[in-house]
Amino acid sequence: MNDTNCCCSSSGCCEQEPTIRTVSTKLEIKDTLGAWKARWGIGRMDYKVEAGLYAVGNPDNNSPVLVSANYKLTFDVLRKNLVGLDCWLLILDTKGINVWCAAGKGTFGTDELVNRIEKSELSKYVSHKSLVLPQLGATGVSAYEVTRRSGYKVNYGPVRASDIKEYIQAGYKATKEMRTVNFTLWDRLVLTPMELIPALKKALPILGVMFLANPLIAKPFDKFDTTVLMGSIVSGSVITPALLPQIHGKAFSYKGWLTGLCFTAGVIILSGKYKKGTRLLSAGSLLLYPAISSYIAMNFTGASTYTSPSGVNKEMKKALPYIVGSAVVGTALTLGFHLFKGGKKK
Repeated sequence: MNDTNCCCSSSGCCEQEPTIRTVSTKLEIKDTLGAWKARWGIGRMDYKVEAGLYAVGNPDNNSPVLVSANYKLTFDVLRKNLVGLDCWLLILDTKGINVWCAAGKGTFGTDELVNRIEKSELSKYVSHKSLVLPQLGATGVSAYEVTRRSGYKVNYGPVRASDIKEYIQAGYKATKEMRTVNFTLWDRLVLTPMELIPALKKALPILGVMFLANPLIAKPFDKFDTTVLMGSIVSGSVITPALLPQIHGKAFSYKGWLTGLCFTAGVIILSGKYKKGTRLLSAGSLLLYPAISSYIAMNFTGASTYTSPSGVNKEMKKALPYIVGSAVVGTALTLGFHLFKGGKKK
């Protein structure tokens, strides 16, 4: 079904129908490698498939229609769980973003769904008026509006793609377990590279500047500065997500700040930087590095099922002034120590 259907009249006019692609439920090595690369931020923003209508198996006009995003990682997770099932996949143009994030951004939304139904000419391939959408996309779609504008009824399927077959076989009925979001330790850890790698890319030039500046400043940057900087990044991007349920507080920014504060304070104590002569550095570090950890952890709200889009916006507006203020003062104190403390080197 990879060919485009074309019906030409004697006048030379050719009306083309949308191409229907048949996809396999078996993932290849290149799919696994692509997923690994996307997890680590390599080519992540261009890891997508073309939006449109796809066929899995040999669907007919009574086969179910599953709606998903065009982020290839999401697409692959869905199709590999459809072994033995004949169905249609209606893939929305979410700009290569997963369902949960795209729903918050509005690309997995009512307008795109209605437009994609029309563009794919779905009514030519199915006789029923029913769609199955992922539950995590519910925040971006108005079921009532979709039905009013397209005539198609929206059914929200299970949270996990692995439950799709059971959900369909049960007559489109989901159990309580299918509706439950389990944001486990592993679920959180597989998302951490997307926060860790960008932060490290920004940190490496800073480290380079720090050590290039050492011959010119009063107090050279040393392993203490490297440790607390890298520690603040790991605290916000890995430790906070890993221990998310255990860390006190609700706001991600607070959790990240608390984790960064504990790490920075621990390094200060172990290195003896709290003693006379280095207290300015300690004060600056306690303001700067927990703020970095807080900011990185706050970014994780976009990947978490613990929050809603409105909750994310509310937290950012409330936390950013404190994060920026703390970072600015902390940077000033830290640089002041290194640039001027103790006079010029001999």
